[in-house]
Amino acid sequence: MQQGHQDFYNALREFIPDTRLITDPLRTLAYGTDASFYRLIPQIVVRASNEEEIIKIVKLADRHNTPVTFRAAGTSLSGQAITDSVLVQLGDGWDNYEISDDGSTIKLQPGVIGGNANKYLAPLNKKIGPDPASINTAKIGGIAANNASGMCCGTAQNSYRTLNSMRLVLADGSVLDTADPDSIKNFRRSHHVLLDSLDCLAQQTRTNDELRERIEHKYRLKNTTGYALNSLVDYEDPIDILQHLMIGSEGTLGFISNITYNTVDEHENKATALIFFNTVRTTCEAVAILKKTPVSAVELMDRAGLRSIENKAGMPPFIKELPNDAAALLVETRAADADTLQQQVTEITESISSLETTKPIEFSTDPAVNAQFWAIRKGLFPAVGAVRLTGTTVIIEDVAFPVEQLADAVYDLHQLFIKWNYSEALIFGHALEGNLHFVFTQSFDTQDEIDRYDGLMDEVCKLVVHKYNGSLKAEHGTGRNMAPYVEMEWGADAYRLMWELKELFDPRSILNPGVILNKNNHVHLENLKSLPAADELVDKCIECGFCEPTCPSRALTLSPRQRIVLWREIARLEKSGDDPERLATLRKEYQYQGTDTCAACGLCSTTCPVGINTGDLTRSIRSRKNENHTKLAQWLAKHYGGLTTATRATFKVADITHGVIGTKAMSAITNSARKITGGLVQQWTPSMPKAAPKVKAYQPKASETGPEVVYLPSCASRTMAPSRGEEDQTPLADKTLQLLRKAGFQVIIPEGLDNLCCGMPFQSKGMFEAADYKANETERFLLECTDQGRIPVYSDTSPCSLRLQENMDAKIKLYDSIDFIDQFVLDRLVVTPTAEQIALHITCSATRMGQADKIKRIINKCSSNVVIPDQITCCGFAGDKGFSTPELNASSLRTLKDQVKTCTTGYSTSRTCEIGLTHHSGIDYKSIVYLLDRCSQPKQVNDNSNPENSQISVQPL
Repeated sequence: MQQGHQDFYNALREFIPDTRLITDPLRTLAYGTDASFYRLIPQIVVRASNEEEIIKIVKLADRHNTPVTFRAAGTSLSGQAITDSVLVQLGDGWDNYEISDDGSTIKLQPGVIGGNANKYLAPLNKKIGPDPASINTAKIGGIAANNASGMCCGTAQNSYRTLNSMRLVLADGSVLDTADPDSIKNFRRSHHVLLDSLDCLAQQTRTNDELRERIEHKYRLKNTTGYALNSLVDYEDPIDILQHLMIGSEGTLGFISNITYNTVDEHENKATALIFFNTVRTTCEAVAILKKTPVSAVELMDRAGLRSIENKAGMPPFIKELPNDAAALLVETRAADADTLQQQVTEITESISSLETTKPIEFSTDPAVNAQFWAIRKGLFPAVGAVRLTGTTVIIEDVAFPVEQLADAVYDLHQLFIKWNYSEALIFGHALEGNLHFVFTQSFDTQDEIDRYDGLMDEVCKLVVHKYNGSLKAEHGTGRNMAPYVEMEWGADAYRLMWELKELFDPRSILNPGVILNKNNHVHLENLKSLPAADELVDKCIECGFCEPTCPSRALTLSPRQRIVLWREIARLEKSGDDPERLATLRKEYQYQGTDTCAACGLCSTTCPVGINTGDLTRSIRSRKNENHTKLAQWLAKHYGGLTTATRATFKVADITHGVIGTKAMSAITNSARKITGGLVQQWTPSMPKAAPKVKAYQPKASETGPEVVYLPSCASRTMAPSRGEEDQTPLADKTLQLLRKAGFQVIIPEGLDNLCCGMPFQSKGMFEAADYKANETERFLLECTDQGRIPVYSDTSPCSLRLQENMDAKIKLYDSIDFIDQFVLDRLVVTPTAEQIALHITCSATRMGQADKIKRIINKCSSNVVIPDQITCCGFAGDKGFSTPELNASSLRTLKDQVKTCTTGYSTSRTCEIGLTHHSGIDYKSIVYLLDRCSQPKQVNDNSNPENSQISVQPL
């Protein structure tokens, strides 16, 4: 570390604990990475928890003349959130929000994820205006600081236009809250020089006709190049000018510690159409017409884009036959009611009826069709990422043209792709605003490739600016990527004005220097990120960060993106032979940071644009590490019945000991033993289960009627009973049997269950051979006891169900408990909901199986007061990680207790998850089967909505 940064670090330690100050080579690389194709490694990473710390950090930076860069989610694409100095991340404590009574405004801290803000507003049929593609990952701080927009918000509903007020910290550490009259009054007094200067610049701008007209033209389009000079024209009060300048300033003028948006309507009634045209020109003519109609979104896709997804499942066959110049528009309209929606559909359809379309225009109001259309549009970017060569990155550029010139602009871009040999490049975009994205793959490993990229971008910039007077950055922010071209786009007067603003707000240039404004004309070609081959399991990763909010270890150690970044660096160092000392350090630290604390839950794959499951990489690494234990794993797999018996005995001994010596002594002894053995003794908590009695085989009697079902209790269900102190001590297997019989099923419990396992305990440790052995053994067993698949199987634990479904013979109809209950059981029962407030945890495996809506449907039948804790995804217990690496479980559930403190009980679908959930919440968590059984009675009528269930003759219990 350089001496200046060492002094800064020492000063930071006076008010920030060491646990939130990161300087080691592994985490500075990991945390310093964002979604752009640039890389800088910070000297120090600071996790700030509140505004007071931000103020102190900024003042310290000013005193030490040390640059700082603020980071929210790191999804920005233009290099604006990286630094080789001090990176300030948002730690816990930045996710509060406040909605006005009528829903017209929402106050948000910068750590709130945009999609979560919309979730909070949804009951009021409201949303925030900005809707970037990254909204389920991007945080409000970044959305506002980049003036991010998206598919529907256009220029009317972006952060600039929907800003109500904000609270901000300036470069001198001063705070202004524009919602607080006293704060404004004090600021006018303390910072009159700043405000007077802003007022003077605004007056000069408004009286400079040429500059004013240029500003007005630029902001008729989408534009995020440079600073928001429109604030100098749109507003007269320097306070208003100041807060609007902060929008899109990319952390170079100050820090936004909260922002209040004016919300916009979110209409439930939607109609969507995918309209194909034989030529781009006709497509763009349609856009110009549609701009005058009540459309909410018009998304353009060129022929290359359509070609990239034409072979995907569900795509209409005729797409393959479209001519080379064809294009499509995804059109959506929304309304407050169905009648108005139909009127709008008619108006939109009639408006372009004179244009030739490949197929008749058909709007759909079916949510499934709507989702399919948007999936096509959103699949364009990952379609390129999925087929790119290893070692290349995917670049998505972002420009805007006047709508009336859109067709010519698309043609000219295609010609540049041909000239510079970007044959895979495709174009899509938010056509209503003339905003086009073009996507292409790029390598930066040779000077020739860098020169090719430079040549393309130089010509694109000249095309956009000189021929079309468009925007070089419509919504992705200037960053480093477009900093050398700001003057080209804006001209000398506006560029000089931007520098005046920067020097006025940040005279010592300590806030994110080099971003937006940079006198280095080659900064966009420096510090380019390499993506070396590391493992084919993750080589398609584009480092977008969409995976991060789902990851249970994101606050403890690393996220999936960060694991891949580090594995790539390790692979690069291994191949090059450079810096063996750094390689050894990274390998050593990665063991805990990357491997040991990865839950391998696979949730990252559900949000990854190219479907990467970083857990597969983790299991692969564990497999190589555990090669010497392969024989032991095989032996355990073949003697699994004995292992099951031993597990029961362990739980029994632990429970008896707990009963004799009490909780306090048990905790002290086990904690000491864990420390002494270096973690070999597993974590014990009072929520540890008692031993479950052995599940007895059962074959229905001849007198029993109703559909048959084979019940397959998991290893956990067969060995773990409720914990000591739980009110209902019935083991899950008995409770499940009771519920299924109540619903009129003939339940078959086969002989020999103790030997069975889905293979998950072995797979999670990379013991793939043993895992497959157990899965195959279970498959053979089920084929036999289901009469070759004739009888369905009920699996009671969601992680096991997922594993089995991925490995079973298609003949076996294996249902997870949630799927079976939703599809077959609910119809058989009369459910009387309880009024008590209960908590629901949706497990990672349930999410991956697409069961979230089904679980909510079941639990909402049972209770009118359900709490689903916010931002808790995978619980982090991860099979046995809750015993061996309990800090992972603790970190993942660190916010749980406060969110469920008014709940009486919690429910889930995995016994091991419930151990950790109980321990960290302070309430008992158990299977949702317990709740449904408690709230239900047999239905004694025959008007069943499900045909299969109508066969059931309910047996008295």
